[in-house]
Amino acid sequence: MTIAVDFDGTIVHDRYPDIGAEMPFATQTLRMLIEERHRLILWTVREGELLDEAVEWCRQHGVEFYAVNRDFPEEDVERNRSYSRKIKADLWIDDRNVGGLPDWGTIYRIIHERKTYEEVLTGLQDLSQGAGRHRKKKWWQF
Repeated sequence: MTIAVDFDGTIVHDRYPDIGAEMPFATQTLRMLIEERHRLILWTVREGELLDEAVEWCRQHGVEFYAVNRDFPEEDVERNRSYSRKIKADLWIDDRNVGGLPDWGTIYRIIHERKTYEEVLTGLQDLSQGAGRHRKKKWWQF
């Protein structure tokens, strides 16, 4: 799966143009997704030196992206006149989602278990309401 990941507010707390503290479990989750052979694209508004700083920060935290602000590493933005900044990804991880950014554990479950956000949340609600427990049968039930 190709996954586009935002930087500010998603991997790190939003302190743009500075780099904020890491969001809990962000780089650990991204490393696990890379190990599972997902293609991660860093998709950020950062450009130039600010982009280089973000890429280096990720590299120092063990996250190497398949591509940065493009669909594939070899894509030549300068020479391709038909270049579109629209990324062709299967999934986007961004703090600007409707409803905000879920925690990284939930994000991992959505991707790893191939579930929707609703399915993950509903499963958590079912467990908290005891749906995972066996109920004692009534005398009239077989």
